[in-house]
Amino acid sequence: MLDKIRKLWRSDDAVRGKDRRPHNLFEAAAVYVAACADDDRDRADEATDWVSPEALSFGVSELACRAVIALARERDESPTDVARTLLGLPAA
Repeated sequence: MLDKIRKLWRSDDAVRGKDRRPHNLFEAAAVYVAACADDDRDRADEATDWVSPEALSFGVSELACRAVIALARERDESPTDVARTLLGLPAA
């Protein structure tokens, strides 16, 4: 009896899983970076399971570039100055 319930439960999960859209690398990067900023290790670990490490690295890099560009435009500064300020480095 329990085996039948387990099989039914697993098949139900499989059917529901097909309806869900897979996570893309930018979504994983956004969740990962936000979780790290919030010091939410569990959520960061969850995001690392959504895509390959290489894809996550690319997504995080792309997010960093876009964030620096947006901040540079907002502050009317160069991306280099913004990046150095964010990292606590002296001005070049």
